[in-house]
Amino acid sequence: MPQIVVLPHATLCPEGAVIEAPEGKSICDALLENDIEIEHACEKSCACTTCHVVVREGFASLNELEEKEEDLLDRAWGLEATSRLSCQAVLADQDVVVEIPKYTINHASENH
Repeated sequence: MPQIVVLPHATLCPEGAVIEAPEGKSICDALLENDIEIEHACEKSCACTTCHVVVREGFASLNELEEKEEDLLDRAWGLEATSRLSCQAVLADQDVVVEIPKYTINHASENH
């Protein structure tokens, strides 16, 4: 079963984490199931960028980006070449290392 290494994030995962998730599961679902409360304002319907992650290792093992995801990523804060929407990034048989960006463009979250 592949592992997801989550790099430390000041509020969501201060110590970082290593979790296991089955092939075919999205990174977002795996994080949420392991009490890492990544934002997902659109309820994982590929309509926002709040679940944006940067895949530091294992990017090529994930499913291919679809055009809708690519278009949305253009609006993500801190976009990098290996950025994905975690609700759309589906695990294969390889481990991945992800970084959750410090900010999102979710104004409701920023106003808490």
